[in-house]
Amino acid sequence: MISEAIKSQFEQFVGKDNVEDNQASLLAYSYDATPGFQAMPHCIVSPRNAHEVAAVVKLCNEHKIPIVPRGSGTNLSAGTTPLQGGVVLLFKHMDGIIEIDEENLTMTVQPGVITSHIIAAAEEKGLFYPPDPGSMHISTIGGNISENAGGLRGLKYGVTRDYVMGLEIVLPNGEIIHTGGKLAKDVAGYDLTRLFVGAEGTLGVVTAATLKLIPKPETKKTMLALFDDLETSAEAVSAIIANRIIPATLEFLDQQTVRVVEDFAQIGLPKDVGAVLLIEQDGPPEVVERDLAKIEEICRLTNAVDVQVAKTEAEADALTSARRTALSALSRVKPTTILEDATVPRSKIAEMVREIEVIAKKYQLTICTFGHAGDGNLHPTCLTDARNEEEMALVEKAFEEIFHKAIELGGTITGEHGVGAMKLPYLHLKIGEAGVEVLQGIKKAIDPNHIMNPGKIFSESERNRVVI
Repeated sequence: MISEAIKSQFEQFVGKDNVEDNQASLLAYSYDATPGFQAMPHCIVSPRNAHEVAAVVKLCNEHKIPIVPRGSGTNLSAGTTPLQGGVVLLFKHMDGIIEIDEENLTMTVQPGVITSHIIAAAEEKGLFYPPDPGSMHISTIGGNISENAGGLRGLKYGVTRDYVMGLEIVLPNGEIIHTGGKLAKDVAGYDLTRLFVGAEGTLGVVTAATLKLIPKPETKKTMLALFDDLETSAEAVSAIIANRIIPATLEFLDQQTVRVVEDFAQIGLPKDVGAVLLIEQDGPPEVVERDLAKIEEICRLTNAVDVQVAKTEAEADALTSARRTALSALSRVKPTTILEDATVPRSKIAEMVREIEVIAKKYQLTICTFGHAGDGNLHPTCLTDARNEEEMALVEKAFEEIFHKAIELGGTITGEHGVGAMKLPYLHLKIGEAGVEVLQGIKKAIDPNHIMNPGKIFSESERNRVVI
């Protein structure tokens, strides 16, 4: 529990209206988008600037009160679930775009800005912020930075880390540091910026970020390629990359996902095909036309049933939006939807897809597969019911096998969702026990009192699901 004296100090720092401990508020922030993880915080604090964040963090450090920085709660690895109680930090007041610097092609933002607002603000200036996680209309940039979020455009443009040039960070002791900046080159000391991107809130609190912008592409076109089965579509993906074509977007959906998405979005997706590739290319018009022509040729050579190019911008936007609704659409089918993101080298996509299908049949589970095929980031999604303990045990076994197979193929246990609490038992599979010790050493050096998002990334025990 948090004493009334400490709560009173929080109120002095951020204002009485920005400190909440009523049951409704605590319940609202006791979980994120990860099924099966829930735990009550003791207090919700909403600071208005970095100095208020620093005051709150310093006080928590003195009293060893856990802190969980939180964006919009779209996290899929239980990364923002307050498993050890304490304070949930919200950034609803820190949601401003501080500056768009057109000379240096940067944008400086506070952590509470919605990702799609950043993209729109850049495009108004004829510029482009490429990272586009599926939750971009809800998620905040602070959460994107904490998880190093990817997105549909990750194949061509990279992920959040590739666009974070500098950070303002409140350390666990309450000190404020600045890393990086607007410089194109800077090798002064360790790269602290990249250390904090993807740290899942376990090392400090991001209170501002300087983001890299690039020129907006001249044009873009969208294509659908239809296949009889998922394996053939995966072979087409490998063939496209092998021909040295890098589309802006190269997504795939299996038949089950296509059917559910079409029932939800109703945009005319063919429900009778085994798999669909959604392909988008951008750039100069002549390059887009050349690349799409070559991609169509490759798809037909790999036995595509049909290849269609969107005739209008509205049609193209509808197709991309439909892909973004995949998780929402699937969540309507059964009470519990567990979405994972095992990632493999692009050349191993077909093999990984086959293995997911084999594992699903082995455990008699419904696993729909979609994801960022172009960068090997697969999203096997199990439709189940958390109340069915017997089936949930099978789900755990199935995903464990999927992670082991991904590692065997040279992949990883998570491409963009993070380790959080969901994948604690599997981190050593990717980086080894020695690697885990290195990460723990960094954590101990920066956060010796272990107040920053405790219970995430590191664990020697099995998953601990705390349910209220």
